[in-house]
Amino acid sequence: MFKRMKEDIEVVFEQDPAARSYLEVVLTYSGLHAIWAHHIAHALFKRKYYFIARVISQISRFFTGIEIHPGAKIGRRFFIDHGMGVVIGETCEIGDNVTVFQGVTLGGTGKEKGKRHPTIKDNALIATGAKVLGSITIGENSKVGAGSVVLHEVPPNSTVVGIPGRVKIQDGIKIKDLNHTDLPDPIADRFKDMENEIARLNNEIEILRNERSRDNVHSNL
Repeated sequence: MFKRMKEDIEVVFEQDPAARSYLEVVLTYSGLHAIWAHHIAHALFKRKYYFIARVISQISRFFTGIEIHPGAKIGRRFFIDHGMGVVIGETCEIGDNVTVFQGVTLGGTGKEKGKRHPTIKDNALIATGAKVLGSITIGENSKVGAGSVVLHEVPPNSTVVGIPGRVKIQDGIKIKDLNHTDLPDPIADRFKDMENEIARLNNEIEILRNERSRDNVHSNL
């Protein structure tokens, strides 16, 4: 247990340049508190102490602003940055070395039974305000951009942006870092394509007009 707690602290220093000391991290990082509370709640949930497990998760939610259902399965070195408004559903499965930011929802799409929440594979990153909904899988090393709404499967080594989320695969190369201010924008790309197409058509119309003018001049001669 203490080894796992030490590992959880170390990942904070790796992921957050604002972390300055062990005391500061242990006492002030709500994401860390939520993860530790979940370890206890999940252990109780597996032993069918459902009521006590939910009480612990709700107390954690009250103090941290992070709601993790005690049934969710979370891997090692999970990091929640800031974390206010994060919601993780009951049947969600999260792999190792996963990072989520504030406002992220890993939720369901309705009242369906069984596996109804996402599976997040190893090394994935879910950025600020993103919503990943339904029993879908976010592949290894994939990134979900800020504010995206993801409703479909995401292959490994991909970046997803937009509403609904669209996959941008960068030549199958692993994306090591996600710059939140420099994300691909499929909607803007589409508008750019339309602008180029309009410019091409205008150019062709201008050429046809010039040819017609020359033909009229020749006919008058």
